[in-house]
Amino acid sequence: MTESATAQSTTHFDVLIVGAGVSGVGAACHLRRECPDKSFVILEGREHFGGTWDLFKFPGIRSDSDLYTYGYCFRPWQGKPIATAEEIKAYMAETMAEYSIDETILYGHCVDGVEWSSSEKVWVVAATEKASGASKTFTCGFLWMNQGYFDYEAGYQPEFPAVEDFEGTFVHPQHWPEDLDYAGKKMVVIGSGATTVTIIPAVAETVEHVTMLQRSPSYIFSAENRSPIADLLEGLDLDEDLVHEIIRRRNLKDGEQIAWMAREQPEALRKELMDAVRAALPEGYDIDKHFSPRYMPWEERLCLIPDGDLFKAISSGKASVVTDHVKTFTKHGILLESGGELEADIIVSATGLTLCPMGNIPFAVDGEAVDFSSTWTYKGIMYSDLPNLAWTFGYIRTSWTMRSDLIADFVCRLLKAMDEKGAASVTPRLRTEDHNMQPKMFIDEDDFSPGYMRRTMDLMPKQGDHEPWTNCQDYYVECKTIPGCELDDGVLIYESHGQDR
Repeated sequence: MTESATAQSTTHFDVLIVGAGVSGVGAACHLRRECPDKSFVILEGREHFGGTWDLFKFPGIRSDSDLYTYGYCFRPWQGKPIATAEEIKAYMAETMAEYSIDETILYGHCVDGVEWSSSEKVWVVAATEKASGASKTFTCGFLWMNQGYFDYEAGYQPEFPAVEDFEGTFVHPQHWPEDLDYAGKKMVVIGSGATTVTIIPAVAETVEHVTMLQRSPSYIFSAENRSPIADLLEGLDLDEDLVHEIIRRRNLKDGEQIAWMAREQPEALRKELMDAVRAALPEGYDIDKHFSPRYMPWEERLCLIPDGDLFKAISSGKASVVTDHVKTFTKHGILLESGGELEADIIVSATGLTLCPMGNIPFAVDGEAVDFSSTWTYKGIMYSDLPNLAWTFGYIRTSWTMRSDLIADFVCRLLKAMDEKGAASVTPRLRTEDHNMQPKMFIDEDDFSPGYMRRTMDLMPKQGDHEPWTNCQDYYVECKTIPGCELDDGVLIYESHGQDR
């Protein structure tokens, strides 16, 4: 925050945003654009903006969604579709400057707990300023959680047998040492997801050899890191907003086609993906063993590799894939269930994230602790019996920000509706007909079930079996249902000052 803003004694804001990652910055920009009269502050526990893109430091870190859809809907992306973390942070910085967002951020402020006061109709937010250790208290009319969905303090780490016997370097990508020297070393990366397929081509030219050790394959597909439409339109002196919108719509249409094939023609999509892998790797490579998943496309996220970089690393001989299980760690590497051994100087455990609701921040309402696993989600945005609260949870299978933009628009409309009604609070509450709903997981395991979701989904809010108590997670449905959705639906209960719950 700027010096003048930091010096202000005011601790009450119309809106308090937690988190200055891509969602939090986007939320602030939407407030600037759509609710310019609302005061707001962003509390960010880290010393820099960027969230995920500032936290992770592993080699090659990049987006696994194209920036024409991952970028903000209101600010055109200029550049290659797949961008590095630094490029994304530069884009965010430019966006923040355009909307004067940095002056609203209090960096190094960790939220310790929040409590709703029904009598005052405010959230009371307790925070600690890390630099000084000082405790601070803020109040806000509306609390907007944009802290993401995984634990920033610790990634998921399985208990590998005898890991303490390994004499080399053992590292999780979420805690990658910036001074890690891997030149000329033998590296094993355990995993088969987006992080693994990013690290391997990034280190392949520098290490002696890198091995991708996976229990089972993921779907991996390659795409050129360029936009043919952008190339076609270059030099036509078109407005950059128009060019961006054309490319964005084309990419969204392509994504919709893939989603449709996954639902209606999964075998055809599977064959198409496998044929592409087979064409990219040397003749005779065991595609069925190393690149043919046990599940159907879209049950987990597809791993995008730009310009076939992983396949090139494998074809060069500097990288290899082993599909097996870890039996135990040894002094010099990993002993496999098959009896083979992988020698390593460095082992990277790219084993995933640890999910947590609301950033593991304690919530209370009038002194009573909130258990989010007992709440019902309203449209995957708000939560039953919790007033003036929204959580930005983006899309898992497609670009996160396509949903964060939709949610931001919804929240701004809701704030305006509250003002029009003279309401101090708005709370989703179950109707009589909702009490017999059949609960489902926040992310439906029948639709999408990667391991990192299954491990902790019991901690997350529930969704019901009918609207509005669902978390759709399908942009091609929600882009038609969330904008302009009814805000007087009998579920959202508005109350003025003086009305207690």
